[in-house]
Amino acid sequence: QVQLVEDGGGLVQAGDSLRLSCAASGRTFGSYAMGWFRQAPGKEREIVAAISRTGARTYSADSVNGRFSISRDNANNTVYLQMNSLKPEDTAVYYCAARLTNLGSPIPREYDYWGQGTQVTVSS
Repeated sequence: QVQLVEDGGGLVQAGDSLRLSCAASGRTFGSYAMGWFRQAPGKEREIVAAISRTGARTYSADSVNGRFSISRDNANNTVYLQMNSLKPEDTAVYYCAARLTNLGSPIPREYDYWGQGTQVTVSS
């Protein structure tokens, strides 16, 4: 079992930055690939970024490529999402998810555990 708790969301203006964190319970964090997803009202949940178990491989969605970056600290059971140059269209609830395999996936149903989400609101 893995429990995930996101933190760092909030209300910011366009162009600002935020850093989301996701703390995982348990001693097997390094066994899980991690992903960040987001879901805006009336829209499907979509991948934002993913990272392999060791952090050697990362993936970012086209919509955030060059603005967002994912990283992890396996010693402290935490995964991060650094979000720069935020836009109003980035407004959503952001979720972290864990997948018991080496590589992340852009498909939500392929993840085994989810956090409760943190709201990010970007005003214009």
